[in-house]
Amino acid sequence: MLVHVVAGIVYDDHGRVLIAQRPAGKALAGRWEFPGGKVADGEAPFDALVREFEEELGLVVASATRLMEYPVSYPGRTIWLDVWVVGEWSGTARGLDGQAFEWVAPAELGNHDILEADAPIIEALTRKSPGASS
Repeated sequence: MLVHVVAGIVYDDHGRVLIAQRPAGKALAGRWEFPGGKVADGEAPFDALVREFEEELGLVVASATRLMEYPVSYPGRTIWLDVWVVGEWSGTARGLDGQAFEWVAPAELGNHDILEADAPIIEALTRKSPGASS
């Protein structure tokens, strides 16, 4: 089974990115990830990103650019991870799905128990961060 999932990279005014903790009752609860969710049948990925950010975090996404796409295999299913960098957004982040969230400097993402599926995203963000070693 193939599941299309969008994830968004949102920066604050201090260059930190938003990560969310998977809430109790969901697979991999307690682990951290970049916010997003499943793309509904017939839904455009950008529209799914906008919907998920509003539903889960109360943030309104006005623009975003695709960063990367790649498959992640789990037993019995494959996730097609579609990652976007959010350009313009408004609102104040709130855990509307019962999840904790945190603003983290890209260089400090490795200090969190982030899902292995997000490793390519962390690598890309670390390369792009000011002060990151090449």
